[in-house]
This record gives sequence, C-alpha cells and structure tokens, in this order.
Amino acid sequence: MQRYGTGSYGLREPKGVRDLARRYALLPLRIFLGATFVYAGLDKLTDSAFLSAGGPGSIGELMESVRDTSAIPGLVDLGLRSPDGFGYALAVGELLVGLGTLAGLWSRIAALGGVLISLTLWLTVSWQSTPYYYGNDLPYLMAWLPLLLAGSEVLSADAFLTSRRRRIR
Repeated sequence: MQRYGTGSYGLREPKGVRDLARRYALLPLRIFLGATFVYAGLDKLTDSAFLSAGGPGSIGELMESVRDTSAIPGLVDLGLRSPDGFGYALAVGELLVGLGTLAGLWSRIAALGGVLISLTLWLTVSWQSTPYYYGNDLPYLMAWLPLLLAGSEVLSADAFLTSRRRRIR
C-alpha cells in the first residue's frame, strides 16, 4: 500500500493526518534546539564577563569550579589553557549549530555539533548534578540524537537542495 504521493519537487507528500504528523514530528524539536543554541551562543558572545579568563561569571571561573568534579578533568584542563578562547569557541559553535539547525542546512552535521557540545558540557559542567536529571546537558544530548539520526526533511535548506538536485537530473 502506497502512503506517499509524488509532489511537484519529487518529494514524498504525506497522505492523511497520521503521515503528516509523522513527517513534521521533529520540527518542534528542531525549532526549540536551534533557537536555544542561537540564544546561548549570542548570550555568551555579548557577555563580557563570561568571555573573561577569570572573575565572577567568567568561563574561567566556571571551569575552575567544576574541574575536580567533572567526569573528565583533563578536558577541563584543556579548556583552562585558554579559557577565553574556549569560551569564544563554545559560543560560536553554539551559534553555528543553532543557525544550521533552524535553517535545516547540513542538518546532521549541525546535530552532531549539538551532540558534541552537549556531551562535552555534560561530562564537565553538569556531571556533578545529583540526581543526574537535575543537570540540563544530558537531556539536550538526548534531544539532539533524533535530529542526528533523521536529519531535516521538511522546511529545510537540505530538503530544498535535494529537490533542486533531483530536478536538474
């Protein structure tokens, strides 16, 4: 039994409410994660205290405070070599991951970036959260996984580019 028809761009179009819901199921997650990471990146880039090597609210002070309780202290030590550089890398990474996710451009690569950022923050910053579900980085890590596996098939630059390539052939 065929569940999808062919649309004007050769994309599969859903037939019925269930298929429509299934097709758009990851879109709210994509919007939430994309917007959250854009906001997090911009927030860090515009906070001069955060991007400092030391002082209240700085990335350096944060890393010093979690160094002994992180799962991988060596990873924190690596960031402590240049806390402000690490802070900029984190902020720019979050911004790029968020923008890529919102646009649906290179979706799986953006989701992999989100997975790696969330995994790194979980293993360092929120590792000491007890019970574990009080920390927010592990749920973000789990939320990125469906987008990493599925990509962005609807309302995305990836889908547009795929349909364009199909039309050219």
